[in-house]
Amino acid sequence: MNRISRRTLLSSGVGAAAALSVPGFARSVARAAMQPAEKSVDRPVEKQNVKIEHRTFGKTGLSVAVLGFGGSEIGYERTDDATVAKLLNAALDAGLNVVDTAECYIASEEQIAKAIGHRRKDFHLFTKVGHWIPEGKDESWGWTKEGVLASIDRSLQRLKTDHVELVQIHSCRVEQLKQGGCVEGLQEAQKQGKTRFIGYSGDRDAAVYAVNMDVFDALQTSVNIADQQGIDLFLPQAKAKNLGVVAKRPIANAAWRYNDTPGNDYHVEYWKRFQKLKFPFASGDARNVQGPDGPVGIALRFTLQQPGVHVAIVGTSKPERWSENAALTQAGPLKPEQLKAIRDRWKEVAPQEWVGMT
Repeated sequence: MNRISRRTLLSSGVGAAAALSVPGFARSVARAAMQPAEKSVDRPVEKQNVKIEHRTFGKTGLSVAVLGFGGSEIGYERTDDATVAKLLNAALDAGLNVVDTAECYIASEEQIAKAIGHRRKDFHLFTKVGHWIPEGKDESWGWTKEGVLASIDRSLQRLKTDHVELVQIHSCRVEQLKQGGCVEGLQEAQKQGKTRFIGYSGDRDAAVYAVNMDVFDALQTSVNIADQQGIDLFLPQAKAKNLGVVAKRPIANAAWRYNDTPGNDYHVEYWKRFQKLKFPFASGDARNVQGPDGPVGIALRFTLQQPGVHVAIVGTSKPERWSENAALTQAGPLKPEQLKAIRDRWKEVAPQEWVGMT
């Protein structure tokens, strides 16, 4: 099956006006017709008691486990329902309590409802709006008050719930935030009790603008060892304003795994950055080290150590993976010299165009 890049999907009209990407291109938030995902090993997943840290999610007051679940992968990879059910129930048993999805992640919302809807009180449910465009509407409609409210109603139906904890505007530009319709839609939904809190999901100048609007309760943004722009650009302001901060892509898509340019264009930009960053723990044979001092463990612990970050969301289609990643967090913060080395290397190598990956 031919791969269709996110940029190709974007140019075909899937959320084109709102998504951002690597320099010079807009990034689509939808991925389709990808090669089938590697199937998870079909084995029972034992209930595990992972002692995971909890943090207060900014001014919302929600208590969140530091590792959440991102629902994009199960949607884009079209993971079968049985695997999703096994994965999410095992993760909830092990301590997961944040599930993040979006209206544009194919069938992710519906699969989450089917898998763990009966356990709704066990987790905080986050979703996003802006990229659902029904027939007869143009892409700008997704950022209007009408479009946002319609999208939220659709998501609630798909999620089989009467409310979510957080609805986020999904990677729109500064201009669309300034127009105000999308924010008004979120605020109206909050008044109606359809969402407890409202937030912005994105990076770069739009994230800066969103943080300083003083209307949001939360920010979701890219934070990882190969994507450090936001650490200086807006995370300090987000912390000062007591926003709940969700770190997406906390392990940089594990792009260090590839010997050659990845076939999946979603991983290419980070892979290119790793060729220049040359972190010792993510190069050569060190890439295969397991545990908290391997690349996944170091990357995840780095992200969780950044000031203001409350929860890091990782997507997976493998039932055992959430517990494995959660176990890595139990090693605690990196040593000060490790943290400093990663930050210093970024400041030494990163050119100005290495901006946040939306």
